[in-house]
Amino acid sequence: MPKFALFALLLIVAPWAAFAAPGASMLQGVHGDKTLLPKSCRACHRGMSMSISGEEQACLVCHGDSQGRQEMSRRGYLKSEGAGALRDIGAELRKPYNHPVLATSGVHQANEALPEELVNAARHAECVDCHEPHQLDRDTPFRGLSGKRVGNFTVELTEEYELCYKCHAESANLPSDSSNKHAEFSVTNTSFHPIEGEGRNAYVISLKTPYATRQEKPGDISVISCRDCHGNDDSAGPKGPHGSNYRGLLVNNYEMEDERPESEFAYALCYKCHSRTSILGNESFPYHALHIKGNVATGKLGTTCFSCHDAHGSNRYQFLISFNKDFVQPNADNKLEFNAQGVASRHGSCLLNCHGVEHNPKSY
Repeated sequence: MPKFALFALLLIVAPWAAFAAPGASMLQGVHGDKTLLPKSCRACHRGMSMSISGEEQACLVCHGDSQGRQEMSRRGYLKSEGAGALRDIGAELRKPYNHPVLATSGVHQANEALPEELVNAARHAECVDCHEPHQLDRDTPFRGLSGKRVGNFTVELTEEYELCYKCHAESANLPSDSSNKHAEFSVTNTSFHPIEGEGRNAYVISLKTPYATRQEKPGDISVISCRDCHGNDDSAGPKGPHGSNYRGLLVNNYEMEDERPESEFAYALCYKCHSRTSILGNESFPYHALHIKGNVATGKLGTTCFSCHDAHGSNRYQFLISFNKDFVQPNADNKLEFNAQGVASRHGSCLLNCHGVEHNPKSY
């Protein structure tokens, strides 16, 4: 085959390989480790198995239950030492809240453009949407994936949130009950959880060690990742947002309904980083306990953190404040707003109606 034709073929089939160093293998990363996969490519590409059963099943032979791994080891495709380190991703994908990998086989196209540009395109999540099997490694499971747009070019992802944005941001086929996460986490917002960079608020009194608003010493965590909140609810299980028993594919429980009892478990997701003692001690807001726990004297239960805060970000208010209109309504003057007094003074006022209580305004 002429050299130019071979180069053109590489650009179509595996663009990154066309520019690889001479002698470099197309199979890199953990799947290129022959001490784990002695038969290299044939571990996954076995005759017509992938075409017949689908790419997911080819992955789950090793990344599913132990029986599949034992069979792969018996046939010499997988070293037994490597098999012992693998976990059952299939079980995670069968949890009630999951990425629908097992439900959307064969939808992914090698040349598809993400974020999706067609409103009527079928939404899907397949293994290869999040993993480039020829290049991924343990520490960077999205290594080798393209999708970050720079001008007129699409380049390789470098941050985990860029992978999430491919489907959960500017996609034209976002479900009606979904929102643009890129917009919510934007560092130009008035407030945001620090995914793309450190947050605006330099003093968050409720933060637990090692979390900090600014990285001032070794070990400080001032920027978090999507997987800190979204992923496996079993901390001893396989990492990543494959599946969870908690709504929203969350790593911990987060009560999002109104008038529920407060407990360590109810808001475990928030209390993972924010001290429950500080929150209920009203250190950051003098009426936190009243809002969350309710009023014992009247028997009125409290409301969820979700009533007043958007855990991703707010383009209007400080402190992630974004009122959930399912629970919070405009007041008698048709006002629904929060007015902060100062940047870090922790004083302000609310104009709204919640649980039939007029805030017109209520100040603190």
